[in-house]
Amino acid sequence: MTLIAPSVALVLLFAAVASAHVTVSPSQSGVGAWETYTLKVPVEKDSPTVQIDLRMPAGVEFKQYEATPGWKVTIDGNKVSWIATGDGIQSGQFQRFTFTAKNPDQAGKVAWDAYQHYADGSLVQWSGEEGSESPHSITEISGTAAAGGHSHGMDMDMGEGTDTATATSSSTSPVGYIALIASILALILAVIGLFRRRQA
Repeated sequence: MTLIAPSVALVLLFAAVASAHVTVSPSQSGVGAWETYTLKVPVEKDSPTVQIDLRMPAGVEFKQYEATPGWKVTIDGNKVSWIATGDGIQSGQFQRFTFTAKNPDQAGKVAWDAYQHYADGSLVQWSGEEGSESPHSITEISGTAAAGGHSHGMDMDMGEGTDTATATSSSTSPVGYIALIASILALILAVIGLFRRRQA
């Protein structure tokens, strides 16, 4: 028991330190794919984070970003910056920023260098090698891209569109039209019968 407790404490400490890092996910993606990436920015100081700069790795082409309330985005070459228009990310909080980029056409590892600006003027550079105090995130690019060079997220959207089209087609099939016509004829006959009874 005396050995287990310190070991558990070390594991928890390592997990806490790792979770405080600025990260880009996913850690794996396909060659040439349009991937949706998520930049996670935690705050490990008493001062708010007011800006985060992310350098696009060599071979990665920035395409689009998802608008985030309270933040504006600027693009300067291979540097994409999220700049707070309000209070920024407070101590004990984190913020996710989502963007789409096209992966390199060759397999390999790409490193995401990030630069975290605090309201007190300090800067943390997440550009070190793996195992350092401030490492950059790594995404391993491997395999082949999906058909058309799109990521799996876009494939899911296409699948949903196919399901919707199938449902629409079913609702407008000949059987549906026949049932509708039969209902209208039945209604007309019922009205005629009622009218004749009143005349009688």
